[in-house]
Amino acid sequence: MNKYWSSFAKRADPYIPGEQLNNSSIIKLNTNENPYPPAPSVIEAIQKELGDSLRLYPSPTTDGLRNVIAKHFRLQKENIFIGNGSDEVLAFSFMAFFEPGKQILFPSITYSFYPVYAKLFNIPYKELDLTYDLTINPPSYFHSDGGVIFPNPNAPTGIYLELDNVEAIIANNPDSIVIIDEAYIDFAQESAVPLIHKYPNLLVIQTTSKSKSLAGLRVGCAIGHPSLIEGLERIKNSFNSYTLDRLAIVGATAAWQAIDYYQQTTESIKETRKWFSATLTQLGFQVLPSQANFVFATHKEVPALYLYNQLKADNILVRHFNKQPINNYLRITIGTAEQMEVFKNKLTKIIRETKNG
Repeated sequence: MNKYWSSFAKRADPYIPGEQLNNSSIIKLNTNENPYPPAPSVIEAIQKELGDSLRLYPSPTTDGLRNVIAKHFRLQKENIFIGNGSDEVLAFSFMAFFEPGKQILFPSITYSFYPVYAKLFNIPYKELDLTYDLTINPPSYFHSDGGVIFPNPNAPTGIYLELDNVEAIIANNPDSIVIIDEAYIDFAQESAVPLIHKYPNLLVIQTTSKSKSLAGLRVGCAIGHPSLIEGLERIKNSFNSYTLDRLAIVGATAAWQAIDYYQQTTESIKETRKWFSATLTQLGFQVLPSQANFVFATHKEVPALYLYNQLKADNILVRHFNKQPINNYLRITIGTAEQMEVFKNKLTKIIRETKNG
């Protein structure tokens, strides 16, 4: 460590993202990006914004985008906060709602940015074990001291927690905030957003990176009671009032308005997910019941790390987590039907050769 680092920098334990290789021949199924392009109206909106206006600062309040998202959920713009990707929204949420000295709760197998933020902001945390089938056990999250955060569907398992169980967690934490990270909710059953009318301690975080095909644009949002949104605004405006650039604002606005287009691409991914899950099962995998744009699977005979390395050598990237008890699982993003067919053929060959070898 550098002697000039602050204690803040020294206790940071940075998040490690999935591999990003600059090779057009690779089938990239490791970072849960959407295989389909953004809606044409999104590209058109960004192109229209390119010009003289870029010399001017963007809107610090992003009211136009907030109004569009609010209308989608039948809310008011005061219920909406906008950030530079949901990761920034999460970081602001940790600062706004979690108190150093009060322990927060999240799953032991979950989005690995949570412990990163907790350590960075000096927030004590407890990782709660999942059940035998890698699902969240709601009662273990009741009556938290400092708050609760978890993804729904969970990552990297892809398992969705039914809304009545989500509500039970919220209802049993009346004095603490509950943050539901819904990065993959459009591939699942239903969002917790309607519950914000009933629970002022609920914050829901969503993103345009997954179902809206805008991972490269970096736009996320939080949805909650106006008092929670005000807390996030206080944090944001203590760092940078202009968190979103002009291109991101107009692109995200167009995306939230292109609902029909994204419903079609989302349904295509869900259909491919169903077919691919059945295919993996036929190949000897145990596949968890995913409601995300990826599947989480383990083979009954062939080690996951071996499969990961063989697939990488064959120009296919998937995600492997070297962590118990999931170190024998692969997380596989759902690509196009054509990509998954290529994946299936190469995976079948690897497994066959391994068994025969």
